[in-house]
Amino acid sequence: MKKTAAILLCGLALAILLFSSGMAQDNQKLAQTSFKFLSVVSDAQGAAMAGAVNSLQLGSSALFFNPAGMTGMEKKLDFSLSNNQWIADIEHYAMSLAVNPAHGKYGVVGFSLQYANFGNFVGTVVSRDPSNLKGYEDTGIFKLDAYAAGVGYAKALTDRFSVGGQIRLAHQDLGESTIPNETKSQPIYDDSTHAVIGYADSAIVGTNRLDPLVFDFGTQFRTGVKSLVFGMSVRNFSKEVKYIYEQFQLPLVFTLGISMDLMDLFGEVPYDQSLVMSVDASHYRDHPEQLKIGLDYRIMNMLALRGGYVTASDENSGFSFGLGVCKAGFAFDYAYTPFGVFDKVQRMTARISL
Repeated sequence: MKKTAAILLCGLALAILLFSSGMAQDNQKLAQTSFKFLSVVSDAQGAAMAGAVNSLQLGSSALFFNPAGMTGMEKKLDFSLSNNQWIADIEHYAMSLAVNPAHGKYGVVGFSLQYANFGNFVGTVVSRDPSNLKGYEDTGIFKLDAYAAGVGYAKALTDRFSVGGQIRLAHQDLGESTIPNETKSQPIYDDSTHAVIGYADSAIVGTNRLDPLVFDFGTQFRTGVKSLVFGMSVRNFSKEVKYIYEQFQLPLVFTLGISMDLMDLFGEVPYDQSLVMSVDASHYRDHPEQLKIGLDYRIMNMLALRGGYVTASDENSGFSFGLGVCKAGFAFDYAYTPFGVFDKVQRMTARISL
């Protein structure tokens, strides 16, 4: 009876996720947000499962998905460090730390850091000198980067229901912009006669550096039916930001997810093994909805093989793969994602739980 109920619940939840994912496929939402580095997944376990980890317990790494997922920590300290060789030679790093001083009695406190290095660029501006045949002037080499540092808290309110939240200070430096001011022109003089030979538009130089506060929060509910868990999260909630004249919003995303160890449906199994299936439906502010499906197979709690698939993926095939090894509190995870014209994306994460 319980097995049948679990299957029915899984089917019903999956149907809800599929429905919510397909509700707004005709609503194209493109290029409407800034601070896109906040949407990049660097955690190798999450990336290998296509990001479908909203209802899983991930220790300190839960701060990058659903803060409520920290409540399942069994150790007093959990630390992770991730490296992501992102597309277009962009480097993306992530670090997380969670402290559980009293086995969850007072909750779990976590700290997170994301850093993106976009590389060096050659700066140019439109020339205001009519004698400049190139039409532009070099302004030198400049570097673009961004980071987000946060502190989070999660607590199990009952043995089934957990909540968590995080506040982050995000910083993005996109250098300076030179914008012509057509309402104010400057005369151009001939050096020999000092006569006015034309007019050049003046310019406004503005900096594109912003530091908004960003909020994340989420919940997880363990149904009591086998290992079935529901999760909900809201990430990147913030006020609008403004670069000189243009206003943008941050990449807000709502996610609903379910997960379950499918081995629970088969009773006793040989060896210590699990096969967790996780399904997430995400609603984004700046691109179509996505359905994410992830699998995590573990044996003897030492070796993990992972795979995932995400719908509505522009460049990559939607598939992702990965593996993980764990021993005596130390773990290493790896994820590989084919990315079409951008070749591939590889992520690595080292973890310590003490």
